[in-house]
Amino acid sequence: VASRRQEKVDDTVKELTSLGAEAMGFAADVREPDQLEAGIKAVHERFGDFDVVVSGAAGNFPALANDLSWNGFKSVIDIDLRGTFHVMKAIFPRLRKPGASVINISAPQAFLPMKAQVHVCAAKAGVDMITRTLALEWGPSGVRVNSVVPGPIDGTEGMARLAPNEEARSRALAGVPLGRFGSPEDIGNACMFLSSELGCYVNGVVLAVD
Repeated sequence: VASRRQEKVDDTVKELTSLGAEAMGFAADVREPDQLEAGIKAVHERFGDFDVVVSGAAGNFPALANDLSWNGFKSVIDIDLRGTFHVMKAIFPRLRKPGASVINISAPQAFLPMKAQVHVCAAKAGVDMITRTLALEWGPSGVRVNSVVPGPIDGTEGMARLAPNEEARSRALAGVPLGRFGSPEDIGNACMFLSSELGCYVNGVVLAVD
């Protein structure tokens, strides 16, 4: 699993480099603070203070509460909630102050209860409260912290897990007034807004992009 993660990171670095960007990357388990600290430190030593951080740690699988094991609940809490805190804790000393923008990727389960999603609902609600709390704590240093909440985004692992067939995809699409699934670019554009001068007075917002 670790080698597959590193391969994906390496592929992304190659793509960025081919576009003319200077890039580096590392794979880490967000549940392990020491791994995060080592990787973030290496990036900071090469590039200096971070201007923008997008934290999207997530784990999910459908399971009714009565069928969910203790470990299954803990696993999602460890990845989504504790993982987000670990990223925030490791990154703060290395953020540009003032001026940095931190964006957590949340989920509708943070505020919409859903069957078979008790673990994700609990974890992502916690992520949104981390966002709002850090917006208060870090705002005086000139760091903004916001969340983006994607709707159903086509071509993602989340859609593949939660809408694995055409019937499930049709149900998901029926709940979108615009009549289309979102794209990764839609989420990227929202992050671009929040991290640019256009969003320089936006702080502590949980922005639904759905």
